[in-house]
Amino acid sequence: MPFREVNSKMIEATVLPGQRLFSQRGAMLAYKGEVSFTPNVQGGQGGIMSMIGRRVANEATPLMTVEGSGTVFFGHGGHHIQVINLAGDTLYVEADRLLAFDGTLQQGTMFLGSQGGVMGMVRGQVTGQGLFTTTLKGHGAVAVMAHGGVIEVPISPQRPIHVDPQAYVAHHGDVRNKLSTALGWRDMVGRGSGEAFQLELSGSGVVYVQASEEKL
Repeated sequence: MPFREVNSKMIEATVLPGQRLFSQRGAMLAYKGEVSFTPNVQGGQGGIMSMIGRRVANEATPLMTVEGSGTVFFGHGGHHIQVINLAGDTLYVEADRLLAFDGTLQQGTMFLGSQGGVMGMVRGQVTGQGLFTTTLKGHGAVAVMAHGGVIEVPISPQRPIHVDPQAYVAHHGDVRNKLSTALGWRDMVGRGSGEAFQLELSGSGVVYVQASEEKL
C-alpha cells in the first residue's frame, strides 16, 4: 500500500521507481528523495477520452503525476483523510474529495442516472454534487477528504442505508442509489427548509459518511 496515515489530516506516500501516483494539485506538503511533480494532461489511467468525459461532466479535478523515488506528505485544507483500499472493485467518489490515488487504478466517470435512474439525476440537481461521479477501479489505494472524519457503514441486501446527501463521501461494492424524500426529516432537528432528501443505498458494499454536512 503506498499510503500511510501520519495523523487524521496527513498521509505519507511511498514513491517507487517505475510506479506513479496521482494527487490533487496543491496537496503536496513536503517530500524527501528524488520525486517529480508534473501536471497531468491525460486524465489519469483513463486516458484523454476519460479526461474529456469528466470535463464535459464538470467532474474534472486538476491532478499532478507523482513519480520518482522517495516519500511525499499529502494534505489539503486541514480536511480529515481516509485511506480506502480496493481489491479489484470500483470506488464511486465525488471528484473534489480525491486527495491522492494509486496510479494502477483506472479512472473514469459515471452518469448517476445510469445507476439510480431518474432519481439519480434528481440527486445531482438537488444536492449540487452534479450528475456525474468519478470512478476508480482496480487494485490499489485511494485517499479521500472529508469534514470531521469518516465512518464506514456496511450495506447489506437486508438492510439498506439512508444517508444525508451532503454527508455522502463515497461508496464501493454492488450498490444502487436512489433519492427519497422525507417530509419534516430535517425540520425535526432545526435544519429544515421544507422537504428533505435522503440518499438510499441498497445492495452489498460499504458507504463512507462524513461527520458534517459541509462541502469541501
